[in-house]
Amino acid sequence: MKVLENEFNEEYFVKLAEFVKAEYKSSTVYPPPRFIFHAFDLTPFDKVKVIILGQDPYHGPNQANGLAFAVNKEVQLPPSLVNIYKEIESDLGKKTVNKAGDLENWAKQGVLLLNATLTVRAATAGSHQKKGWEEFTDAVIKILSEQKEHLVFILWGNYAQKKGSVIDEAKHLVIKSAHPSPLSAHNGFFGSKPFSQANAYLILNGEEPIEW
Repeated sequence: MKVLENEFNEEYFVKLAEFVKAEYKSSTVYPPPRFIFHAFDLTPFDKVKVIILGQDPYHGPNQANGLAFAVNKEVQLPPSLVNIYKEIESDLGKKTVNKAGDLENWAKQGVLLLNATLTVRAATAGSHQKKGWEEFTDAVIKILSEQKEHLVFILWGNYAQKKGSVIDEAKHLVIKSAHPSPLSAHNGFFGSKPFSQANAYLILNGEEPIEW
């Protein structure tokens, strides 16, 4: 988080922090406060190899754990994650090593599972959008793109692709396809082979592949 220290002092972030604190006091908000920056805790800047961009945390009880697309171990897999696991099996010819949906083992291998918005009010999708989180996560993407080389950015759906427009595609691999949600998975997510593409690029650049 050291590379992000300047962001925490910006006026937009001070206002965002005030808003988020007030929301936790007055409403049920996900994820629990200690997990807001869970993705950064598990995948520090110097360890990042792959970035997968999501949008909002899940807004149901016990689901959100601070990692995009992931849920807590005891929670039923959401439809998007079911489709992600299906694509892993199709792409790599084997099942994912994950027994559940928490995705911590990806994060510990260098996969930054970054949502654009890091908090959400219970049962109210999008409730913390346009409060400053997007500005913060835009800065994260820009810093990663500028200060590192040979990263893999996986952008599923139009929202992630628009957010990824600041990425320097001359320095990094950017994989784009439809979103894995049931509404769009058949429009180009299935068969897009992001996991084998990511690993091939990592190996080419002297990095250990991810055990998906």
